[in-house]
Amino acid sequence: MKLLHIDSSVLGPHSVSRQVSAAIVDRLKQATPSLDIVYRDLTQTPLAHLSGSHLAVAQGAPAPAELGSDLAAGAAMLNEFLDADVVVIGAPMYNFTLPSQLKAWIDRIIVPGKTFQYGAAGPEGLAGGKRVIVAISRGGYYGAGMPAASLEHLETYLRGVLAFIGITNPEFITADGIQVGPEHREKALAGALKAATSLRAA
Repeated sequence: MKLLHIDSSVLGPHSVSRQVSAAIVDRLKQATPSLDIVYRDLTQTPLAHLSGSHLAVAQGAPAPAELGSDLAAGAAMLNEFLDADVVVIGAPMYNFTLPSQLKAWIDRIIVPGKTFQYGAAGPEGLAGGKRVIVAISRGGYYGAGMPAASLEHLETYLRGVLAFIGITNPEFITADGIQVGPEHREKALAGALKAATSLRAA
């Protein structure tokens, strides 16, 4: 079984989402010692954001020499995603949405003919069957009924884009309120880590 572990926080060891995503992977590794793990730190090996040249290449135009290494990296990350049985994503909220590094990665895995296709009834996801677990950290409180709920564009986006490619039951572990104060941060992190250690094994 293959697991792909993605981190996207720019905060390194100070990141809550990184701590929680690592705890998720540790839990799954303990349950399945033979787990084959691939790790991607999107802040250490960032992808370029999509440009007109990227889209032209996707439509069949020759690839400019300056895009060669980036296109190869994007293809490698797509293949890692396709090969994975389990995907664990560390996703902090920045300015009400996902980090741009994570968006750049998502742009490389939402590929026609690979993770979705258009059929007679509209788009069809091709990546179903994977288990996806997302560790979310948010500075405030954005859950249903909260005053800031309308500004939540991280979990809602990820649920939508994952459903688009056929992953309709992703699992989310959330640490909320980490910027409200030290006690809130400690409580949120402890709760998320406990949830990580309580995940079902498979």
